[in-house]
Amino acid sequence: MSGGVDSSVAAALLVQAGHEVVGFTLNLWPAWLPEEGNPRACCGVGAVEDARAVAQALGIRHYVLNFREAFDEAVVRPFAREYARGRTPNPCVACNRFVKFSLLLDRARSLGMDFLATGHYARTQRDGRVVRLLRGADPRKDQSYVLYGLTQRELRYVLFPLGELTKEQVRAVARQLRLPVADKPESQEICFVPRGHYTDVVARYAPDALRPGPIYDLQGRRLGTHAGLARYTLGQRRGLGVAAGRPLYVVALDPERNAVFVGTEEDVQATELLVEDVTWTVEPPAQARVRAEVRIRHGGQLVPAWLEVEQSVRVRFDRPQWAPSPGQVACFYRGDEVLGGGTVAEAVTVAARRLTELAAV
Repeated sequence: MSGGVDSSVAAALLVQAGHEVVGFTLNLWPAWLPEEGNPRACCGVGAVEDARAVAQALGIRHYVLNFREAFDEAVVRPFAREYARGRTPNPCVACNRFVKFSLLLDRARSLGMDFLATGHYARTQRDGRVVRLLRGADPRKDQSYVLYGLTQRELRYVLFPLGELTKEQVRAVARQLRLPVADKPESQEICFVPRGHYTDVVARYAPDALRPGPIYDLQGRRLGTHAGLARYTLGQRRGLGVAAGRPLYVVALDPERNAVFVGTEEDVQATELLVEDVTWTVEPPAQARVRAEVRIRHGGQLVPAWLEVEQSVRVRFDRPQWAPSPGQVACFYRGDEVLGGGTVAEAVTVAARRLTELAAV
């Protein structure tokens, strides 16, 4: 129970269904980060108070688990390290995989709980002994993308009570039940950087990633100076500080040279990806080459592609995709079912090929 409307309604629906429900709130807020100005920041003291109020309204037990240290090690520090490597991480995936559906699930099971339920907009389907992970019924809120790391070990013990609902329906249930968080605003930010200044985290754990360095074009000409590698991501156009007669975009980041490369919109179109650290929700495909749909951003379109499956997966898109960045997640689907996914290690773009040629000269 994060203190938001989604997890609160998930708990309420389970109570209505006759389950014995126990609420757990995770205290994940970094000790070094003040909560002033963010009284309802996710995972902090304000969130605990809201979750406790909902638990009281529902008549269920409520406990707070201090997972600050584990969250820092599994989510916050890797987040900063990835930016230092010129990558664009997704901390929600790491939190789900290593905290919520690992540490929390294990704790719940050790306390005798049969299932762990969350307020994610996703669905499961039980097919004999296999549990399949499906997209949420509301395409605008579907969160299956950040849950691809769940395997059968976790899925057999997981419930998603909101999977068939829209956000509007969830709000309506909360108001009907007079839950104190019924109209609480939805957080759109990374929970441990609520003011949107993710560079504050990078500055603490990987300050070298904020060192100024050169901006080059794809011919190797220096065009200017950047303000720190961690401030840029592929496809970025704003804040480059480079004057040119045409729009320029970040097309590559080189942490070894602490360099940002810029080019045209076409230079950052990717025809294929190399995806590593791959997990499968059921099992790897039996064939070495399979058709699937791939999502490379939360809320992004599903794109037809071929998957060439080995220990890693080579994704070959039917049509080029705009600026996928190393560090992002690529999630594989077949219809509504999540097959699995992993972390983008390499994007094959015009810019990447040109930089390989420059390095060989």
